[in-house]
Amino acid sequence: MDDERFSVEAAREAARHDRLEAWVAEFLSSPGSDNAALAADLSQRSRCWLGPVLLPLNRLNRLAGPEGAPVLCPVDDDDWGDNVDDMTEGIEEGWEPPPLIVSFRDGQLVLEDGNHRVESLRRAGARDGWAVVNFEDPEQRDSFRRRVG
Repeated sequence: MDDERFSVEAAREAARHDRLEAWVAEFLSSPGSDNAALAADLSQRSRCWLGPVLLPLNRLNRLAGPEGAPVLCPVDDDDWGDNVDDMTEGIEEGWEPPPLIVSFRDGQLVLEDGNHRVESLRRAGARDGWAVVNFEDPEQRDSFRRRVG
Protein backbone atom coordinates (compact mmCIF):
# COMPACT_ATOMS: atom_id res chain seq x y z
CA MET A 1 0.00 0.00 0.00
CA ASP A 2 1.18 3.52 -0.78
CA ASP A 3 1.73 4.75 2.80
CA GLU A 4 2.07 8.42 1.86
CA ARG A 5 -0.96 8.61 -0.42
CA PHE A 6 -3.23 6.89 2.08
CA SER A 7 -1.77 8.15 5.35
CA VAL A 8 -3.60 10.00 8.10
CA GLU A 9 -1.80 13.17 6.98
CA ALA A 10 -2.95 12.65 3.36
CA ALA A 11 -6.53 12.31 4.63
CA ARG A 12 -6.11 15.54 6.62
CA GLU A 13 -4.85 17.29 3.52
CA ALA A 14 -7.81 15.99 1.51
CA ALA A 15 -10.18 17.26 4.21
CA ARG A 16 -8.53 20.70 4.17
CA HIS A 17 -9.24 20.90 0.43
CA ASP A 18 -12.79 19.47 0.71
CA ARG A 19 -11.69 16.30 -1.11
CA LEU A 20 -12.18 13.72 1.64
CA GLU A 21 -14.93 11.90 -0.25
CA ALA A 22 -12.66 11.51 -3.29
CA TRP A 23 -9.76 10.41 -1.04
CA VAL A 24 -11.97 7.70 0.53
CA ALA A 25 -13.10 6.45 -2.89
CA GLU A 26 -9.50 6.30 -4.12
CA PHE A 27 -8.33 4.53 -0.97
CA LEU A 28 -11.12 1.95 -1.06
CA SER A 29 -10.40 1.20 -4.72
CA SER A 30 -6.66 0.78 -4.10
CA PRO A 31 -4.96 -2.62 -3.86
CA GLY A 32 -4.33 -2.12 -0.12
CA SER A 33 -8.02 -1.88 0.70
CA ASP A 34 -9.36 -3.71 -2.34
CA ASN A 35 -12.92 -2.63 -1.56
CA ALA A 36 -14.11 -1.02 -4.80
CA ALA A 37 -17.67 -2.23 -4.19
CA LEU A 38 -17.85 -0.22 -0.97
CA ALA A 39 -16.31 2.79 -2.75
CA ALA A 40 -19.05 2.59 -5.39
CA ASP A 41 -21.77 2.17 -2.76
CA LEU A 42 -20.62 5.17 -0.72
CA SER A 43 -20.20 7.38 -3.79
CA GLN A 44 -23.77 6.69 -4.98
CA ARG A 45 -25.23 8.24 -1.83
CA SER A 46 -24.80 11.84 -0.80
CA ARG A 47 -22.33 11.85 2.06
CA CYS A 48 -20.90 14.31 4.55
CA TRP A 49 -17.42 13.36 5.72
CA LEU A 50 -15.48 14.21 8.85
CA GLY A 51 -11.94 13.36 9.71
CA PRO A 52 -9.59 12.08 10.34
CA VAL A 53 -10.73 11.89 13.95
CA LEU A 54 -9.35 9.73 16.74
CA LEU A 55 -12.01 7.20 17.82
CA PRO A 56 -11.99 4.64 20.65
CA LEU A 57 -11.67 1.19 19.07
CA ASN A 58 -14.19 -0.24 21.53
CA ARG A 59 -16.90 2.10 20.18
CA LEU A 60 -16.64 0.70 16.66
CA ASN A 61 -19.23 -1.85 15.60
CA ARG A 62 -17.08 -4.27 13.65
CA LEU A 63 -18.26 -6.67 10.98
CA ALA A 64 -15.54 -9.26 11.56
CA GLY A 65 -13.07 -9.93 14.32
CA PRO A 66 -11.79 -12.38 16.88
CA GLU A 67 -14.11 -14.47 18.99
CA GLY A 68 -15.02 -12.73 22.24
CA ALA A 69 -14.81 -9.27 20.63
CA PRO A 70 -17.93 -7.21 19.86
CA VAL A 71 -18.36 -8.23 16.21
CA LEU A 72 -21.16 -9.48 13.96
CA CYS A 73 -19.10 -12.36 12.52
CA PRO A 74 -16.52 -13.90 14.89
CA VAL A 75 -13.39 -15.15 13.11
CA ASP A 76 -10.82 -17.63 14.49
CA ASP A 77 -7.40 -16.12 15.19
CA ASP A 78 -5.92 -18.52 12.63
CA ASP A 79 -8.13 -17.05 9.89
CA TRP A 80 -6.71 -13.53 10.25
CA GLY A 81 -3.60 -14.59 8.39
CA ASP A 82 -0.11 -13.21 8.45
CA ASN A 83 -1.15 -9.72 7.38
CA VAL A 84 -2.61 -8.93 10.84
CA ASP A 85 0.61 -10.17 12.47
CA ASP A 86 2.70 -8.12 10.03
CA MET A 87 0.57 -5.00 10.60
CA THR A 88 0.74 -5.47 14.37
CA GLU A 89 4.52 -5.69 14.21
CA GLY A 90 4.64 -2.59 12.00
CA ILE A 91 2.44 -0.62 14.42
CA GLU A 92 4.68 -1.65 17.31
CA GLU A 93 7.64 -0.32 15.28
CA GLY A 94 5.93 3.04 14.66
CA TRP A 95 3.95 2.51 11.44
CA GLU A 96 0.68 4.41 11.36
CA PRO A 97 -1.99 2.55 9.35
CA PRO A 98 -4.37 4.36 7.00
CA PRO A 99 -7.51 5.77 8.62
CA LEU A 100 -10.42 3.45 9.21
CA ILE A 101 -13.56 4.07 7.15
CA VAL A 102 -16.57 4.42 9.44
CA SER A 103 -20.26 5.27 8.96
CA PHE A 104 -22.43 6.90 11.59
CA ARG A 105 -25.74 5.03 11.51
CA ASP A 106 -28.54 5.10 14.04
CA GLY A 107 -26.24 6.67 16.61
CA GLN A 108 -23.57 4.00 16.15
CA LEU A 109 -20.10 3.98 14.60
CA VAL A 110 -20.09 1.18 12.02
CA LEU A 111 -16.73 0.05 10.71
CA GLU A 112 -17.03 -0.14 6.92
CA ASP A 113 -13.38 -0.83 6.07
CA GLY A 114 -10.49 -1.65 8.37
CA ASN A 115 -11.27 -4.84 10.30
CA HIS A 116 -7.67 -6.05 9.91
CA ARG A 117 -6.28 -2.63 10.87
CA VAL A 118 -8.49 -2.49 13.99
CA GLU A 119 -7.41 -5.97 15.03
CA SER A 120 -3.75 -5.05 14.46
CA LEU A 121 -4.13 -1.86 16.50
CA ARG A 122 -5.86 -3.82 19.25
CA ARG A 123 -3.13 -6.47 19.34
CA ALA A 124 -0.49 -3.71 19.48
CA GLY A 125 -2.19 -2.31 22.59
CA ALA A 126 -3.84 0.75 21.02
CA ARG A 127 -7.13 1.97 22.41
CA ASP A 128 -7.88 4.51 19.66
CA GLY A 129 -7.55 4.66 15.89
CA TRP A 130 -7.72 7.39 13.26
CA ALA A 131 -10.87 7.26 11.15
CA VAL A 132 -12.81 9.16 8.54
CA VAL A 133 -16.52 9.07 9.28
CA ASN A 134 -19.43 9.56 6.92
CA PHE A 135 -22.83 10.90 7.86
CA GLU A 136 -26.17 11.12 6.11
CA ASP A 137 -26.40 14.90 6.49
CA PRO A 138 -24.39 17.92 7.64
CA GLU A 139 -26.42 18.38 10.85
CA GLN A 140 -25.56 14.85 11.98
CA ARG A 141 -21.88 15.47 11.18
CA ASP A 142 -21.80 18.81 12.99
CA SER A 143 -23.50 17.38 16.08
CA PHE A 144 -20.97 14.55 16.20
CA ARG A 145 -18.08 16.99 15.72
CA ARG A 146 -19.24 19.00 18.72
CA ARG A 147 -19.35 15.85 20.88
CA VAL A 148 -15.87 14.61 19.96
CA GLY A 149 -14.34 18.08 20.15
